[in-house]
Amino acid sequence: MIYSRLLVAAQFALIMLLILPWTAPVFIWPALWMSLPALVFGMWILKHNRIGNFNILPEVKSDAQLVIDGPYALVRHPMYVAVLWMGLCAVVLYASAAPVFLLGLLYLVLDHKAALEETYLRAHFADYGAYADKVGRFWPRRLPS
Repeated sequence: MIYSRLLVAAQFALIMLLILPWTAPVFIWPALWMSLPALVFGMWILKHNRIGNFNILPEVKSDAQLVIDGPYALVRHPMYVAVLWMGLCAVVLYASAAPVFLLGLLYLVLDHKAALEETYLRAHFADYGAYADKVGRFWPRRLPS
């Protein structure tokens, strides 16, 4: 439980650091255009996994339902993908080394958080193992049929 909270604290600290103005914005329009698909993806995620079904901590809520359709048919952790995508927009916006480093750290934190969350999901949902075998964590293995 402490490890879960540390991962969440690290996640939010890194997100906050990523959005700080490290330098003057360099590539404003490319970053804005890149952020649009991430925002649309985020809305698609919330359409399929409504607020209240997921937890900010990696632990699974007792009344949670397993969602495997929509964006969850592409990747197991689409919310983390959307966060990383927005982090990439910050990298493009500032075009400096600090955001690149922070995005790398954020990826590592989210990967650890996802792995821990998957341990809980496997214990909570009998179908999760078969789903995880077919669908990639952050990268699609194949397009859904």
